[in-house]
Amino acid sequence: MSNRPNPVTEYPPPSSEEMARDVEYRLRRETDCADVHFALRGNPPGFVLLDVRGPALYAAGHIPGALNLPHREMTEERMAAWPAETLFVVYCAGPHCNGADRAALRLARLGRPVKTMPGGITGWVDEGFALSEPVSDPP
Repeated sequence: MSNRPNPVTEYPPPSSEEMARDVEYRLRRETDCADVHFALRGNPPGFVLLDVRGPALYAAGHIPGALNLPHREMTEERMAAWPAETLFVVYCAGPHCNGADRAALRLARLGRPVKTMPGGITGWVDEGFALSEPVSDPP
């Protein structure tokens, strides 16, 4: 028998109200791959999906319907192409990458509504969802 405390029960859980508040707050900031997949089947989905990776990675395969807009290119002038109330969902390579967070920060600082999809391409593929076909250069 170990004297080490049980890491699950060492700290008591939050109250139900606190947990509900915390989870709701997180769901307001982020979404998951399955929810995005479901929403993209709707017409219209209610958001613009932005792949914030570089053009080469986007061309190699991306979520169908996503537009490529690396976070460094998100400027007030560029975002003026969409109405101010447009919701953006941003993703990058996956949970090991902070590109979606950088994009969300940039959009938020521009006053744009935004959510992240933390799973990114990795999560999308893990869920079994298809990517677009790679774009090859013409001969």
